[in-house]
Order: sequence, then structure tokens, then C-alpha cells
Amino acid sequence: MDDDSSPLIFCVDDEESIRTALTFSLNKAGYRAEAFSNGVEAWSRMRKELPDLAVIDIIMPKMDGLELCRKIRRISETFPIIFLTSKDDEIDRILGLELGADDYLTKPFSMRELLARIKVIFRRIEAYRKDADTGETESSEFIIISGPLKIDTCRFTVTWKGISVALTVTEFRILEALAKDPGRVLNREQIMQAAYPEDLYVSDRSADSHIKRIRKKFLAADPGFSGIEAIYGLGYKFE
Repeated sequence: MDDDSSPLIFCVDDEESIRTALTFSLNKAGYRAEAFSNGVEAWSRMRKELPDLAVIDIIMPKMDGLELCRKIRRISETFPIIFLTSKDDEIDRILGLELGADDYLTKPFSMRELLARIKVIFRRIEAYRKDADTGETESSEFIIISGPLKIDTCRFTVTWKGISVALTVTEFRILEALAKDPGRVLNREQIMQAAYPEDLYVSDRSADSHIKRIRKKFLAADPGFSGIEAIYGLGYKFE
């Protein structure tokens, strides 16, 4: 794979040692990497070109990772983001996931684990988009319809009452798992296994944040949406 065709990853962190380690490891793994010391620098670059993925620290000067994520989500609801957080920033991790981050890692983190998670995200994206440009007609084999919900698992699209709803790959997989069997309750572990089937490191603690984000997107399309129901002490179901 030549440099021009390799996925481009932005690394945004105010610690120079982390930026250096990230760019070195990503380049060695075959990716192209650009580093930024704060959200202002990164956003200035992103306004010109979005990369294929971004690794973003939450606590930074000038513009923190949460604000940068908010700005990114205004131009792309599906762009993959991995947050870096300190061990004690539970609230920030939750806020980051609610804003639409695909994943997060707690500092100090293993570079090998980060590379594994990046590979997982790219594999998920490829799995859902590999047939998007084949020109094939819509096939019922790849369509899930449940009431006003329509999911095309081949083209990675979701509509509710005919209105398009843009989801990240993680959100898409969660919704797909719920909609495949309406009325069945999935616990948090099952939900996260559906979202990250290849990932050995996933924690079910982020399930609630992902569900909240999905609901928010559907409510934007339909203020009366109530299709995803929380079952106290058990999990969630699509009804």
C-alpha cells in the first residue's frame, strides 16, 4: 500500500511525547499520520480536509476534544473518532460517547491496543461499505424493516418514516442488533458485542451512551420517537 492510498489519521494531543509516539506507531503500521497540539490547529486543518479517522485527547488547551468533536459532528455524523482520556475522567468519557465518539482509551494506554481498535473500526467500515459502489439493486437479503424503520445493511443506510438518519458504524451495528429481533431485550454486554464483535477489549459501560446518542438522532428526525425502550435492570429493546 503506497503512502497516498493509506488511510489518513489525525492525532490531536497537547503532550508532545504522545503525539510523537502516535505518529511513529501509525506510520510504522502503514497509515499516514498528522499531529496537532490542540483542537484549534486540528479544526483548521479539518475544515479543509477530513481524514479517515481521528485520535483525540479530551483535555487540551485552546479547544478541548469535546468541542472539537462537536464541530466535527456538524459536518459529518459518521466520521470515526477515538477519544483519549485520563483515568479519572469518567464524565468526559460519557460526554464524548454521547457526542458520537466510536471508542475511547484511558491513559496510559497500550499502543498495540490502540492500533487494534483502529483496525477494528476500519474493518467495520469496510464490511458495511464494500458493496456500496457495486451498482447492485436493492436486495431484501440486506434489508431490515421494522415498522417505520428501514435498515440497508449493504449500503449502510438507515431511514425512519422515510427520513434519513446518519449513524456511526458503532451506532449502526447496535441499532441493527436491536431491530433484527423487535421486542427481544438485549443486555448491555450483548449490545456491545454486537457493536464490537472483533474487539476483545470492549466494555459494556459505554452501551448507555451509545443508545442515548442513537435516540437523540432519531428524535431529531421524529420528536415522537420511542422505538428504543430501556428495561430496568436488564437492557434495551426495539419495539
